[in-house]
Amino acid sequence: MSSVGEKRKAKKYVLVKYYHGEPKESDFEIVEEDLPEVKDGEIMVEALYYSIDPYMRAHMQLHKLPIDMIGRQLAKIMASRHDSYPVGCHIVASLGWRTHTVFKPEIPFQTESLPVVRVPDISPHPLSLSLGMLDMPGNTAHFGITESLKPKAGEIVVITGAAGAVGSHAGQIAKILGCTVIGFAGTDEKCKYLINELGFDHAFNYKTVDVPTVLGEAAPTGVDCYFDNVGGEISYKIMRQMKQQGRITVCGSISSYNATEPAKVTIMQPIIAFKELKIEGFLCLSLGEQMVGRYEQDIGVD
Repeated sequence: MSSVGEKRKAKKYVLVKYYHGEPKESDFEIVEEDLPEVKDGEIMVEALYYSIDPYMRAHMQLHKLPIDMIGRQLAKIMASRHDSYPVGCHIVASLGWRTHTVFKPEIPFQTESLPVVRVPDISPHPLSLSLGMLDMPGNTAHFGITESLKPKAGEIVVITGAAGAVGSHAGQIAKILGCTVIGFAGTDEKCKYLINELGFDHAFNYKTVDVPTVLGEAAPTGVDCYFDNVGGEISYKIMRQMKQQGRITVCGSISSYNATEPAKVTIMQPIIAFKELKIEGFLCLSLGEQMVGRYEQDIGVD
């Protein structure tokens, strides 16, 4: 990383312009900075993989510029003065889009930080799974289905953004629970993947089908549960097909993240009221903390 006597360097992505439409290279700057020496209780890590997630688009708009890009990364420990984090092991941590970091694992490195996780040996599976299915995307799917939506065996579950990191896992969890799962994605190839590899019962390309028609055919008695990753007009169409007292969990609003104008959507309140729909938004970290609290209470942890 550096020669003897030379300061160790890190590179990081800094957001310097708010997004307008699709994110552009000119919205960022790559900044080089010196790394501090590793002190007692600290570790120095090198990034191997970054998690690039839709929520970042909305989150970054809330902060004053310039700001370092946030996000989780899978990293290898290159130097350590911490007994619990030896050199050579791997961690997943909220360190943002940066190549190298010196920090104390017990102290959040960025705002909205999730806990640092020591990565176990998951061979022969790819190490990158520890940043996906085993970290925030997988946990979001798990908590969103089991703790927020709570589908029952035999119910019909619809998932938008179904081929994404969260939606693909959410659909598989719903199948394990005995549900009929219908997914919407943006290409025919993604829909084939959902059915042939992930076991979804139905999958439709929302760009080429009439959503009410295909839902009416796949779920003639109506939809029990809706896992909403995208928001927008498709959510209105799906909610119209829901059963009385159907349940909706709102995970995200991908359809609006790259909009150049404020999003507008058909008024939904009449459907919500007349169908007595129950809608809940959730954050992965909040539900995870609730589950840990209940678990500790069950086993008698003070």
